Amino acid sequence: MESTRAQTIETLLVSVNRLIRAAAQATGNPTSAAVWRTLGILETDQPLRLGELAALSRVAQPTMTRLVTGMLADGLVTRTVDPDDSRGQLIAITPAGHDRLVTWRATITETVGPVFADLDDDEWDVLHDAAAVIASRVGAHPTSTTSSPSPRGGLDAAPSSTSPSSGSPGAAPSSTSPSSTRSEIHA
Repeated sequence: MESTRAQTIETLLVSVNRLIRAAAQATGNPTSAAVWRTLGILETDQPLRLGELAALSRVAQPTMTRLVTGMLADGLVTRTVDPDDSRGQLIAITPAGHDRLVTWRATITETVGPVFADLDDDEWDVLHDAAAVIASRVGAHPTSTTSSPSPRGGLDAAPSSTSPSSGSPGAAPSSTSPSSTRSEIHA
């Protein structure tokens, strides 16, 4: 890979991670990033066996067991017997878990918004195009097309389209409105 292209990808990854980390810290929400990441995975790839979920969430299986136990207690996920193997269990997100994830995305988006508030239309177009390219490469897709009064930006999975303020921190707006397109990218 050409050096400048590799540097661009590295800069993108480092910047995105810093943006997400800073936004998450600024919210003051004590929920572990592993919980949000796990809910985001379950939102699109469910139900999953515990080992599969641990691998996708990048945690050890004992850690995932503890995470799932807490998420079960909070009503964020369900656990059922795997119909293909009665020794296994399948984990799925609940409607309450989905609602909490949507709320988290809206919160983190609002937190990140001011970082991008002074961008002009051309810069928003660049972010929109970049977000579309990234989303197409990681299997994400736009989930809503709504307008809201303030620009939104960042990097996380997209919320449902029922709330204009629940934009994805991974989304970049379209050229017609600073916040008209939201994309889904797992944290």
